[in-house]
Amino acid sequence: MNRNPALLPYPKPHTVSQTDNYFGTKVADPYRWMEDVDSADTRAWIDAENKVTAHYFAPLQPLQKSLRGRMEALVNFERFSAPTRYGSRYIYEHNTGLQNQGVVFWTEGLNGTPHVLIDPNTLSADGTVALAGMSVTDDGRLAAFQIAEAGSDWQRIIVRDVATGKDLPDTIHWVKFGGAAWLKDGSGFYYTHYDAPKEGAALKAISSSPKIYFHKLGTDQSADTFVFERKDDPEIFLGAGVTDDGRYLILYQAKGTSPNNELAFLDLSQQGAKIERVIDKPDASYTVVGNDGSRFWLNTTLNAPNGKLIGLDLNQPGREHWKTLVPESKSKLDGASLVHRTLIAEYLTDAHTEVRLFAEDGKPVDTLTLPGIGTASGFNGRREDDETFYGFTNFTTPGVIYRLDLKTMQSVPYRTPKLNFNPAEYETTEVFVTSKDGTKVPMFLTSKKGLQRNGQNPTLLYGYGGFDISLTPAFSSSRIAWLERGGIYAQASLRGGGEYGEAWHEAGMKLQKQNVFDDFIACAEYLIHEKYTSTPKLAIQGGSNGGLLIGAVLTQRPELFGAANAQVGVMDMLRFDKFTVGFGWKQDYGSPSENEAEFHAIYKYSPLHNLKPGTHYPATLITTADHDDRVFPAHSFKFAAQMQADQAGPAPVLIRIETRAGHGAGMPLSKQLDVTADTFAFLLHELHADGQ
Repeated sequence: MNRNPALLPYPKPHTVSQTDNYFGTKVADPYRWMEDVDSADTRAWIDAENKVTAHYFAPLQPLQKSLRGRMEALVNFERFSAPTRYGSRYIYEHNTGLQNQGVVFWTEGLNGTPHVLIDPNTLSADGTVALAGMSVTDDGRLAAFQIAEAGSDWQRIIVRDVATGKDLPDTIHWVKFGGAAWLKDGSGFYYTHYDAPKEGAALKAISSSPKIYFHKLGTDQSADTFVFERKDDPEIFLGAGVTDDGRYLILYQAKGTSPNNELAFLDLSQQGAKIERVIDKPDASYTVVGNDGSRFWLNTTLNAPNGKLIGLDLNQPGREHWKTLVPESKSKLDGASLVHRTLIAEYLTDAHTEVRLFAEDGKPVDTLTLPGIGTASGFNGRREDDETFYGFTNFTTPGVIYRLDLKTMQSVPYRTPKLNFNPAEYETTEVFVTSKDGTKVPMFLTSKKGLQRNGQNPTLLYGYGGFDISLTPAFSSSRIAWLERGGIYAQASLRGGGEYGEAWHEAGMKLQKQNVFDDFIACAEYLIHEKYTSTPKLAIQGGSNGGLLIGAVLTQRPELFGAANAQVGVMDMLRFDKFTVGFGWKQDYGSPSENEAEFHAIYKYSPLHNLKPGTHYPATLITTADHDDRVFPAHSFKFAAQMQADQAGPAPVLIRIETRAGHGAGMPLSKQLDVTADTFAFLLHELHADGQ
């Protein structure tokens, strides 16, 4: 098959003479017009690019069809979420296998007859209207659903009677980044609201200055009561929660995406009570774990980058009265809950889960035995509950749900999927790669057992490295299709993430962001040096902040990789804060227009601004979506246009633009399979691993 992209008729978009001045440095932006994503010129360019991409993929249809068919077979198994109890009712999500969206069910008692609570597949013909969140009253009587269309972050809230399945007239519009926080009696809820954007600007306009409102059931949204805002800083995100006992409203406040936050409390049992800003300095992260009246348990990084559990009493909220209950450990405290008067603490040890249990006063009780190295999550419940449920997964184990009896400490499988492949044929190892500055970076390698390290294995290296987000072992049925073809899946836990606590995060943010790219490059070099693969057989992939990662390493080391897939990436690092919620990312990236030192650091790695004419870039597939209001699609548009213009080598540079889709959340299964099959077909073909 001819792999020469000279046959690809790339469009030749016009350029403009836009130049911006950053602290004396003049920066050209010739494709600024693409930021008007709905203009006739931009739409014409999108159509032309989609034709080029379709032209490329036409000969690959047999491979794409084969991959998609196998992926569909692999994902065709029952999948359950862990159930959560509300009163006498349990609520969980279930997918029979090939449903575009999972269906939410409720049962009376744990083993009662399942009843459909909401089926998102019925909300639209193409499966692009998704359930983005759910909040249920304490007694299980009412459910508030967050509905998102075409992958947008914008949501509306609807309220449904659980028993009858009928919707109440209550509908809340212009909600984002937060659901309904119900009063204990279910008479109403708190929510985060943004001002409605101007007509036609919903997917582009900056979303700032959120407010907390209270909605009383049976009233119109226009009558909702204003509760809280932060007029002093429009870039602070707000969230609301109500304690399990119904006594306190908790108001979370965080600057952008910073993990550090402030906490305010309102005593709902006292009429006329005022909001108390108990933690009014965002000097650490503070997450409420549970409470007993005015006594609270918090998970915090205050003077503990790996996290610790503390106790405070709202009757004596001063910091001098705070008590450390579970001190910081060498492993990161990734989450905690309070169930059966037991503190269940989830730790990350070298990027995989360890679960330790403590008494309410912090005394160690037990360590939970997990099925292996992987990721455990869930452990929800109330302080008085006797049971909790959690899920366990790793690269070859999809979502087994366990029930933990906290009276006996017995953990037994509750839902075990039946698979269409044999996990015993595969193995995962963890290696530690030495980065440029000597830092040890963990990387998981998954492949068929008995793999020969001969440098010829098609390898997919995946990374993220940002926003305190941890990459831990997780199952993807699509990746099994990659492994079945003799491939290796490598997942690197880079600095900037949360795998080793806040110090690890800070080592990959702002002026230290280059560490993330150095870590990833070191992992690629390790795979080649150790003969797992070689440059012509090595593909790299990342999404969102991980798309930025791919764009940065492509420009820094284009000769190192055989192929690349940059998904919904942040490519124009000088203008990321100009759209939707991009301003929030300044906490991680820095501010290119407000801080000179941060501008110079950002400009040095910004993918769009480090493309160079005459460079031989590896085969690259850029993927984005027209409804992405998280990472504005113009990032990918401008990067694709510039990279196509600068490409001097024989490898193709393509952009695949999904329609009726957003940043990824809520994407229907059918579209997920289409995108992944196209992506793997591209990578395998360009790595000469497609048998052609």
